[in-house]
Amino acid sequence: MSTALERLGGVYLLPVLLAALAFVAIGSASTWTTLTVAGLAMGMMIFLMASGLSLIFGLMDVLNFGHSAFVSFGAFVAASVLAALSSWVSGGSALLNIVALLAAIGAATAFGAAGGWFFERVIVKPVYRDHLRQILITMGALIVAEQLILAVWGGAPIAVPRPAVLTGSIVIGDVPIEIYRIFAFLLGLAVYVAMYMILNNTRVGLLIRAGVENREMVEALGFRIDRLFIAVFMAGSALAAMGGAMWAGYQGLITPAIGPEMMILVFIVVIIGGLGSIQGSLLGAILVGLVANYVAFLAPKLSLASNMLLMMAILLWRPWGLKPAVRG
Repeated sequence: MSTALERLGGVYLLPVLLAALAFVAIGSASTWTTLTVAGLAMGMMIFLMASGLSLIFGLMDVLNFGHSAFVSFGAFVAASVLAALSSWVSGGSALLNIVALLAAIGAATAFGAAGGWFFERVIVKPVYRDHLRQILITMGALIVAEQLILAVWGGAPIAVPRPAVLTGSIVIGDVPIEIYRIFAFLLGLAVYVAMYMILNNTRVGLLIRAGVENREMVEALGFRIDRLFIAVFMAGSALAAMGGAMWAGYQGLITPAIGPEMMILVFIVVIIGGLGSIQGSLLGAILVGLVANYVAFLAPKLSLASNMLLMMAILLWRPWGLKPAVRG
């Protein structure tokens, strides 16, 4: 099976095969389309959270268990901005709706980048090359971040309004598709294309990819890879905050547990996608999103375990992940 799949297009066909099997199992074209769109949108939002963490693992060899703090902060910062611009969010002007949305996403992303700089300089830098201390100190930082969220926003659930321009659905045939899900998918795709272009068509991208594959060689050639560390960490944290902002709008109601809850899926994506690989993160996120929605419909009792089973199956087939940039 593995050889045949490689001949047909390799791991890139996995989402297509999964969708085809789900179509047969579901039997209803409209239901299958709704679940597929929901899975793709969910996958793209998880990709935003996971892609930066994958690069941080691959390039910096840092086990950052505090990554979910940036997801949480992104969600709450975006919710606060939308609440402050409530008249623009709910108004009839599409332009003001879009400005409010961009302001919320931009504020969350900027906060994530600034927080990532502080996190790397103060917390992570002293424990490079020491995985045990990395785990302990980043988990400690996560606890502190969660307490900060409780102190600033409280523990009660907070409603996150969607801009009016993203509410409602588009009906194609007899299939209603939520506008927000379309937007989430397109934003995730745009971020992936931008990251792909940067990593494959710029000098900085070349150094990042070389650093992921062989950090010692890049340093031996005279490049200051430590400067890339902070840039990658800031970018990864900013993407996590952006993903948190998008997930907040998707859920409509957030609590301080939003980051830790999403972190399980993020780590699954990073593991099955392969360390340091943006393509692997995208593939893993799409598979996770599709599996979560298909299984929740077909076998609700298995929904919580579905992505763990997916991870086990993929690692038995490809122990290093779908598209790893580094092995071991």
